[in-house]
Order: sequence, then C-alpha cells, then structure tokens
Amino acid sequence: MSPSNSTDAVFQHKAHFFAGFTAKYNVSNLVYFERYSNVYRAIGREKELKGWLRQKKLSLIESTNPNWKDLSYGWYQKISMPQLKPPRNE
Repeated sequence: MSPSNSTDAVFQHKAHFFAGFTAKYNVSNLVYFERYSNVYRAIGREKELKGWLRQKKLSLIESTNPNWKDLSYGWYQKISMPQLKPPRNE
C-alpha cells in the first residue's frame, strides 16, 4: 500500500504502520521534505539521498531546519471540543 499524498505518508511513518527505519528507531518528527509533482522524480531523489553519507544528510536538514523542528507539528492533533455537561435531573 502506498500513500496517496505526503500527509498520508507522514502519518503512516508517525504511526509506525510498517516495519522499517521509523518504527525500528522510533522516529516520529518530520524534519525535512521536498515537494515533487512527478512521482518518478521523487523516487529518484529519495534513492539519491539514501546514497549520501550521514553528514551530508545532516547538513541538508540543518540548511533549512537548523533547530530540527517537527515540520508536521499540528497536522494530526485532535480538534478540541468543549465538554458538555449532562442534563440535571430535577
């Protein structure tokens, strides 16, 4: 099963739906991403990045997100609804 869009993919990684790097190392923050309109270019770029040394990957992340903020923060939080009080029996 492949995600239909990037928010689905991020959710699947955060929820550790599949065995893999994010589940094995309990990774849940999105600290870097790139947008592509062509899936083949996105896959090619992903393969390119996977071939990079760790330090080069860290430099790429820190060039755009030096504080390592979770870029998906707030995407999946529940909507806060006011608590309703049950009716009083009189």
